[in-house]
Parts: sequence; C-alpha cells; structure tokens
Amino acid sequence: MHISRPRSILLAGAVAVTLSATALPAAFAAPSSTAVISEVYGGGGNSGATLTRDFVELANAGSAAYDLSGFSVQYLPGTPSAGSLWQVSALTGSVAPGGRYLVAQAAGTGGTVALPTPDATGTVAMSATSGTVALVAGTTPLTCKTAADCAADTRIVDLVGYGSAVVREGSGPAAGASATASVARGTSLADTDNNAADLAAGAPTPVNAAGETSGGAGPGDPGNPTEPGTVRVHDIQGTTRVSPLNGQSVTGVPGVVTGVRTTGSRGFWIQDTTPDADARTSEGVFVYTGSTAPTVAVGDSVLVSGKVDEYYPSATTQSITEITAPRVTVLSSGNALPAPVVLDAASVPDAYVPSAGGGSVDRLALAPAAYALDLYESLEGARVQIADTRVTGATTAYNEVWVTVKPNENPTGRGGTLYSSYTDQNTGRIKVMSLDTTRPFPVANVGDELSGTTTGVMDYASFGGYNLQATELGTLTDHHLRREVTRKQRDKELAVATYNVENLDALDEQAKFDTLAAGVAVNLSSPDIVSLEEIQDDNGAVNDGTVGSEATLKRFTDAIVAAGGPQYAWRYIAPVDGKDGGEPGGNIRNVFLFNPERVEFVDRAGGDATTAVTAVKTKKGVALSASPGRITPTNDAWADSRKPLVGEFRFHGKPVFVIGNHFTSKGGDQPLHGRYQEPTRSSEKKRVKQATEVNTFVTSLLAADKSAQVITLGDLNDFAFSPTMDALTDGQVLKPLITTLPTSEQYSYVYEGNSQTLDHILTSPGVIRFDYDVVHINAEFADQASDHDPQIVRVDVNAQR
Repeated sequence: MHISRPRSILLAGAVAVTLSATALPAAFAAPSSTAVISEVYGGGGNSGATLTRDFVELANAGSAAYDLSGFSVQYLPGTPSAGSLWQVSALTGSVAPGGRYLVAQAAGTGGTVALPTPDATGTVAMSATSGTVALVAGTTPLTCKTAADCAADTRIVDLVGYGSAVVREGSGPAAGASATASVARGTSLADTDNNAADLAAGAPTPVNAAGETSGGAGPGDPGNPTEPGTVRVHDIQGTTRVSPLNGQSVTGVPGVVTGVRTTGSRGFWIQDTTPDADARTSEGVFVYTGSTAPTVAVGDSVLVSGKVDEYYPSATTQSITEITAPRVTVLSSGNALPAPVVLDAASVPDAYVPSAGGGSVDRLALAPAAYALDLYESLEGARVQIADTRVTGATTAYNEVWVTVKPNENPTGRGGTLYSSYTDQNTGRIKVMSLDTTRPFPVANVGDELSGTTTGVMDYASFGGYNLQATELGTLTDHHLRREVTRKQRDKELAVATYNVENLDALDEQAKFDTLAAGVAVNLSSPDIVSLEEIQDDNGAVNDGTVGSEATLKRFTDAIVAAGGPQYAWRYIAPVDGKDGGEPGGNIRNVFLFNPERVEFVDRAGGDATTAVTAVKTKKGVALSASPGRITPTNDAWADSRKPLVGEFRFHGKPVFVIGNHFTSKGGDQPLHGRYQEPTRSSEKKRVKQATEVNTFVTSLLAADKSAQVITLGDLNDFAFSPTMDALTDGQVLKPLITTLPTSEQYSYVYEGNSQTLDHILTSPGVIRFDYDVVHINAEFADQASDHDPQIVRVDVNAQR
C-alpha cells in the first residue's frame, strides 16, 4: 500500500510573550510593565497560511536578563471541557532586556515560510481561532479552567485569551485570530490586563532571541552559509534509530544530493562524501521540504541548515531521521555521487531484528552485522545497490514491487519467498520504488527478475518498512508466470472451494465479475460448492440500510454461466445492518454457491442473523437445527465481524456439513518492521475466540455423529502456525489441509513480499479420502481480481476406512 504522510495537526498555535525581569507577580490581575504575552498565532501550517508552524514569543521589557529556567508556556482550548488539560512546553535559557524569545509549536502541512530558529520547541497543536496561553513559573500543568481561578494562581506570570476563550484577562479575549492573523501587543508592550484592549489582530511577526524574523532576515541571521558547520550527517544519524540531535537546529551540514522526491512527501537526500569509520552511523539523511518542491538536483553539493526531526509515519513504526524547515546553499553542481553499498546474500544478516521484549528498539545500539533491520537502518538515507533480484511481491497500483536479495531464502515453487514462522523472518525482502516519475514502472509478477543493477536511496515507510527509492532501475525479465487450472472433480468426488472475492457488490464493473467468474468456471473447474467471502450488500459502501445481496449474486452467477460454468444457486443469511464489520455500509457476509445438478442443499427453516444453529442428534446421525444457520452470532467473539455460515448438503446420499468462515482481520497488529519488537498481534485474541466457537460447534456435530463429514473453510486471516489454528484444531476435530502440501506450496496470499496463508480448508476425521489444491490465480500477479488465491478440496464422501 502507498503511504500518505500527514506531517502534523493542522490546528497549531503560536504565542509571543514579553517577560518580566522582576520577581514573580502575585497574579496576573495586577497589570505588569515588564512581563506580558505579546503575540499569539494558532494558524501555522493551516490552509492559506504563510508560516509553516505556530509559535510563542516571549519579550522582556525590563532592564535585566530574565531567567527562564524551569518556566513553561502552557495552552488550554478556548472552551475547555471537563477532560481538557493544560499542555506544557518547557523553557530553558534566558531572554535579554528588550529582547524576544521564540517558542515554536506544532507544524501543519500548509505554509511555505519557516519560523526563525526557535529558542524552544513544543508540540502543542493550538487552535487558529480560540485558545488561552499562559507563561508559567514551573512546568507542572495548570488546573484552572476559569478566568477567576487562573487569576488566583500565583504561578502565572502572564496570560492571553484569544477568539472566544473563556480564560482571559479583562472583559474579553483578543479578537481576530485566524489562519492568517495573530493577535499581538503594540510596540510599547503595554499591559492593562485586558486582552481585548491590549492585543490586536495582524500578520504574524515572530522574532527570536537573535532578532531573526521569518524567512531568515534580521540581525544575527546566519543566512545561507558558504562554509560547512561543525555537524556532519553521521553526527545527526548517530548509532541508534533516534538521532542524538533530535529537536536541535543544525547549520551548514555538507553533502551531495543523491535523490530528489517531487511528489508525496517532498524533499531530497544528501550524503556526506567523507564518511566516518563507524558502520552504525549512516552518511545519508532526508531533507524534508514539505509542500514546497525541492529546487536542488542530483549531484549538487549543498550545505543544509534546519532542524533535526524524527518523523514517525505511525505510532508503531520506526522513525525517519530528517532535517526539516531547511535552508539550502548550493555550492556546485554535477558532482560525482558516493559509491553505493551493495546489498546481497552475503551482506544481509540472517537474523531479522533484535528483541526488546516487546518494547521499543529505538534506543538500542545498532548491530548492522547481526540484524537485517539494523543494517538497513545504518544505511537510512544512503545510496544502496542491488542486482539481479527475484520478484517476491507483484507490482502494486502504487508502483511498488518487492524483491529479494537472497535467492535461496525460503523459496516457493513459483518464485516467491515463503513466510513460515514468527521466528524465521525473510531478511532479504526489500520494496523497490522509483524516484523517476517520467518513466513507466515495470509491471512484474512473482518470479520475474529485476535484472542488472538497481541503485537508489534507502528509505523507510509505514507500509513495508525499509525500501529502495530507485534513481536507476534494473530491467524487467519476464519469467512468464501462468495462472493455474485445477483438475475437474470426478463423478464420485464432491468438490468444495473457498474464494475471497474482495468486497464484491452489484455496483462493481462487469470486468471484475467476469474475471472472478472465470476463476470459478475455468481455474477451479466449476466446484460443486463455493464458499464465498466478502460478498457485500447490493449497493456496496452506500450506507442506507440495504442488507440483501440478490443483485450481486445474480450478476456473479450469470457471469459464471457466461464463462462456461453451471447455473449456481445460493444461500446466505443477511446480517443485521452495520453489525458484521468490513467496509462501512457494505454489510459483508459469507455465501454458499452450489450446483443443484450435482449437490442438494438441505433447506431447514429457522436460521437468521441472530439465532444460533445447533447440532441435532437423529436416528440417522446428526442434522442442523437450521440450514443455513449461523454459529453463536450474538457471542462477543463475533462483534463487528462476519459470522460463520453453516450449511447442510447431501451428495450421493451422504450428508456433508460446510462451515464458511471469515475471521476478523489483522488490523491493529504491530508491523514486523516496526519499533516494537517482538511485535504485538493484538487482533489475534479475537480470532482465537472465534476459532474456539467454531471448534466447539464442530465438536458438537462429532459428539452426535463421530463419522460426520465436516468441511470448515474460508479466510481465517491467520497462519497455519498461529494460536488461531491451534484453537480451531484443538482436540483434533479438524485437520488443516494446507499442511498436507509440500512446504514450498503452503501459501495462498502474498503480503509485503512474503508468500503466506490466510485462507484455509480443514476437514473432520470423517473425511477419509481427499485431494486438496491451492489454485494460484491472483496473489502473485500484478493484475488480480482478488488479493487471495482460491482453494479447493475434492472429497470421496463414500470412502471407507
């Protein structure tokens, strides 16, 4: 998937404060001639703003330096609720008499002009139009939420309420704050303890302690230096995943531009041509230019000034070390680039990442010779090169392709890389993207080859982790992967398949119906029963109370006939609107298709969205209380999730019980490449509960008839080696058929270059003779009707022990 990078919260605030050089005032109720808040701006980075972030400016009208050690600037929403808390930004240093002190706050995605170098930096996302800011002696959060209570708090040096703020000085808050306007005092910094009278709206004018203003003008401005500063890229990167200079400003960092990104997260990479001797410290770094397209070119020798920042694409990912709000001096152009580091089977370690006992690896010292992710982190932002790499994940719609630099690492029979356990990660997988948007990206399938050399910059993203941003892309060699066609079932064999058709509804294009239908009629050779996952209601994501799928299923079954298949009938139970998860408004459900010319569906009334089906013992064996039915649909295991569909069929006079499943997804699990190691699989708990419910139901069938032939199948969203599968097979009531295949064939889904199994077919001990097949028609191909491959089992229902 493609990652869109929201850089920060849009509502950000800025405040300028004038400081007193005298002792702490008793309360802000007494006007001060020295310590005042002189400007508040909450629109930095908003749409229409010029400045990229908010600020707090402190000014000292006194005659002596004012010590800010232990002080803070604090913010409260304009209309605080019971749960509203004051947000604290700690201060250090001092402000000179007659001088200013600038506190930068949260940045937004808009604006083009950076603040002057701030004297302190907070992360508070203040409103552009209404809020309260206080200068406080101390860093303990304030607790007052009314003007009267705050006036009584002797820690408050000064306070400004703006917009419609409840907490303010005087008769009313300062008016006129917006995305493009701050509220500020006049040059006299007069304080009458009446915010409405003392501050007026106008264009924001931040000034720091050096007298610099936005854009770099002003006394003491270093401008664009022509000589390198004292900090090098490897100093910024450091020996862990987090920069030792995080949050600090740097000046004149030298490097050669090695790559430029003009779309998405705009910016460019620089690399130092004089590396240090420490393998842990990368010599490359990303320079983030925000909404402004970079003006440099590959080969430019530059000096970069700005602020070091660790950007986390999400809460569970690792970070990207960046220089933000950059000022760039181009010294020369057309320079040679540093030689790339070659990544291959010999250089990439076999171990994946160090353990932090489930905690963060951020502060662990990198060990690039021991762990693959440590190696990739030690090369973050630097040039790397791969050669003749096999494709393990097909080209996506976002022009990404997964390759492996380790051709012998857990190969599948069709060219992929098998994901076989939680402890045996595939370390050679790398996602390749291209920085050259003028050339077509290669359309590759699994098993193809990216021949020759691919060179670029090592980057990190939320989806997929470390990736190569290519400046030179290898040539695609097509190995002509073909879609499989399974054999036709014999007359005595009942053929049962599972197929996740990826949110199919009646509003989809006919081409999707036709491709999926061909998969059933041709590639699966028209099974007798097809258990479908991800059939939506007839109007898909339209959320209007529709729950039926008749139009969707008619289009699908008609398309199967047109593709040469039989006229299938169907059975399903419509969910209660909005109760089964999936795409909002889609009312996703499981469905049985069956060929009435070959198999009989036993219709037995009583099944609905909320009634649990049960096993009924009869003189002839076991029967269902309702067919179709649902397994414990009101149990909390199925809350906001698809409920299993159970159907009773008869084939050649024998009853067969089919359970169609679609367990809850892996959404919310921490990524394999993330900052927390080992990653937490939080979604697993719910799937284990679901598997336990299905296991209990199958056990009840077998208790009534131990020879009952039960086929449990579907998208279980978990692996054959998972606790989910352990719960489903507990007591050996079900056998997972994926484990009967050769190891290199045990997959039906490809994710981030890993061939893995989320879909399964399991059978009860009463199923004696079977033939099982995963039919590879989707997951390994760039052109796919679904991201899942179907599976099929052919059962001889009359086989004897």
